[in-house]
Amino acid sequence: MNKLAHLKTPLLPIISGLLVCVLTLMVSSGTALASPHEQEGDPTEMPEVKDCGECHLDIAENWSHSPHAHAYDDPVFQDRWVGLGEPGECLACHTTNYLSSTDEYSAEGVACESCHGITSENHPPEIVPVKADTDYCGSCHTTTLSEWRLTGHAAAEVGCMDCHDPHSQGALFENSDEMCINCHQEDEMGDYLNDLHVQNDIGCVDCHALVIPPEIVPDDGIVPTGHTFIITTGTCVACHTDALHAGFSLPGYENGAKEGNSIGQEGEENEAPHIGAEVESDSQPEQRLEALETALASRNMSTIFQGGVIGIVLGGTTAWIVARNIRRLPNEQSVEDEETVDDEEA
Repeated sequence: MNKLAHLKTPLLPIISGLLVCVLTLMVSSGTALASPHEQEGDPTEMPEVKDCGECHLDIAENWSHSPHAHAYDDPVFQDRWVGLGEPGECLACHTTNYLSSTDEYSAEGVACESCHGITSENHPPEIVPVKADTDYCGSCHTTTLSEWRLTGHAAAEVGCMDCHDPHSQGALFENSDEMCINCHQEDEMGDYLNDLHVQNDIGCVDCHALVIPPEIVPDDGIVPTGHTFIITTGTCVACHTDALHAGFSLPGYENGAKEGNSIGQEGEENEAPHIGAEVESDSQPEQRLEALETALASRNMSTIFQGGVIGIVLGGTTAWIVARNIRRLPNEQSVEDEETVDDEEA
């Protein structure tokens, strides 16, 4: 028995050690699989935003006016969130360090720690890491990420922070066109700079990032963000409604985006009518715009005139029919009276 007891005794610490290792691995695995916005720990241990602002004055000021700063108290979000019953999953993106297990968070809105992580006790001088890359941004901006992945920007690895200031969420350039042209310097840019749209202060994002709101807003409030950078028919119609109703092409765009008459199947030029056809293709954008406005006004006046003529004809015809029927009524009544008298005499 003493030998058996002597053999069993060393097994106890070994088994205990194995159990501790297994439990440690389980806990660490669960933490690693947690959402990037659901970090375990006491959220009250983090420094407040004002603490960061004591050193980073300009960054804190830019952030304070940003959509991230007001992600929680934004009236649109509050109305939608309350209407949905205040679900906790919304707070994973609209607060900082939201814990689903306790329904607690460290700060309202998307504060510094949402992208930089928990500040080390040795900061400064230790550098605070940045978690903000395109995929991390997309963990909340899901629609934007889905749109971006279909673009040439994604193929060229042009991410969020290549165009956006991460603290203000605004564009890196004050003029958005300058930001686009900073990369897009192909030969086609010469045509763009001389285009009718540019001459009328219509920039890149006005067409390539136009957001057309849905007629019915979905319950979750998630709508397109304009990050596909694709121009569709709806993009053009959003401005060129009059030209659409007129049924003619815009001057200088009779064959789509290229100037010049379209060519038929056998090589002949199609002489299809269009608004502003009298304007030469090499005319200045201002002249072409004036021609378009004049042509549209002329067509509108023509439509009004035609409508007036049709109204007069229809109105006159209706009046003649009514008057004719009124004149016939006494005669018909007299005939009926005479027939009644004849029947009585018979």
